[in-house]
Amino acid sequence: MTADIRAAVAAERRDQAEVLSGLTEEQWNAPSLCEGWTVKHVVAHTTLPFRSSGKRVILEILKSAGRFNHASDRMARKDAETCTTDELLAALKDNIDHPWTPPGSGPVGALSHDVIHGLDITTALGIDRKVPHERLKLVLGGMKPSNVKYFGADLDGKRLEATDMDWTFGEGRPVRAQAQDLLLLVCGRTLPPGRLS
Repeated sequence: MTADIRAAVAAERRDQAEVLSGLTEEQWNAPSLCEGWTVKHVVAHTTLPFRSSGKRVILEILKSAGRFNHASDRMARKDAETCTTDELLAALKDNIDHPWTPPGSGPVGALSHDVIHGLDITTALGIDRKVPHERLKLVLGGMKPSNVKYFGADLDGKRLEATDMDWTFGEGRPVRAQAQDLLLLVCGRTLPPGRLS
């Protein structure tokens, strides 16, 4: 199973590298769905484990008094300023098979990280990229109420129902959309108009 998940991670990174290769400089500097981050900030964040030492990350977290998100934001902003888009893209392409996983998580965590941030980019830019359902099922299968709390999503009284695969989440008034859009809702993102029913 782990080998299958790692293959999915590699495939997701490969697909994202292809998308990023076709972006203009204007698109790299356009807003993503991550509040306050451009596309370039997001790619700086997702490629951080490939470009930075564990020592740097620990020092940055200590500077932020243990607040990982605060440190992550600062590192993404700094790296987006100092790295070119070509360097960030090369970091992704050169690490398609990198074994990194988020702290306290396994390969599904790495897949979730890549899928969610990939959607932060393509959805914001209006790029019609569909994440393959086998990858979405792995990511959605790991979503729990604790994820909703972590991301600060307001899903009280709502039942998310995917229109393109068999997946539901929560209880209450039905909110229907494609599975990848519902994943973004779980992660506290604001979707473009017209994506929900």
